[in-house]
Amino acid sequence: MVSGQKALVTGANSGIGKATAIRLGRAGADVVVNYVSGQEEAAAVVEEIESFGVRAYAHEADVSREDHVVAMVARMVEEFGTIDIMVANAGMQRDAAATEMTLDQWQKVLDVNLTGQFLCAREAAKEFLRRGVVPEVSRSAGKIVCMSSVHQIIPWSGHVNYASSKGGVLMLMQTLAQELAPQGIRVNAVAPGAIRTPINRGAWDTPQAEADLLRLIPYRRVGDPEDIADAVTVLVSDLMDYVVGTTLYVDGGMTLFPGFATGG
Repeated sequence: MVSGQKALVTGANSGIGKATAIRLGRAGADVVVNYVSGQEEAAAVVEEIESFGVRAYAHEADVSREDHVVAMVARMVEEFGTIDIMVANAGMQRDAAATEMTLDQWQKVLDVNLTGQFLCAREAAKEFLRRGVVPEVSRSAGKIVCMSSVHQIIPWSGHVNYASSKGGVLMLMQTLAQELAPQGIRVNAVAPGAIRTPINRGAWDTPQAEADLLRLIPYRRVGDPEDIADAVTVLVSDLMDYVVGTTLYVDGGMTLFPGFATGG
């Protein structure tokens, strides 16, 4: 599906990023596994990807730091020759009530979740534009996937920094897509709903917590990281070549306003 392509996945040592990096490797891509902490976990992801007969390596970088992102993409171009797929997945939460939230809590989440995605997209786009379309590899010059959330459109009390960052990702993605599409670059987003990842373990790791969560999901199951990984892999393939500037919600119907299913 993406055989021979070169992919970089940020935040790829756990959760959605890990599943996505592994899925892209299974589909034939060489993969850079970015992480900011958890070197052993990143190395294990690299080992699993290499078992598919493709290349992979781990790269430690903080996506909120411009110098780290520039160096990360430059190294990838040096080692793999180019980049075809950027999955800007790295994200974080620093939850607090709005009146108790510190500026540091606000800023750190915006720096990673929004600025980090901009920096990764910018550096990938530079290489896409330099290289152009290689028809035997892909119909597009490059693909960028911004990892968003259902909270780009669903308000989330107690998480104003996170929800604001994901609302920003929506407009970041759409504006980049508008600007870069004429050069053959496809920019889209994937918006997960409730997924079983370490970042939200408290929402699903007990029977009562899961039961409460399922009331928000019409499909009546909590998602797995592989659900997102499969969506990303199809989205960056040529099967989706005419999909530009779109958010793919992978949420079991969470964005269907389930509270109104019985008339509100």
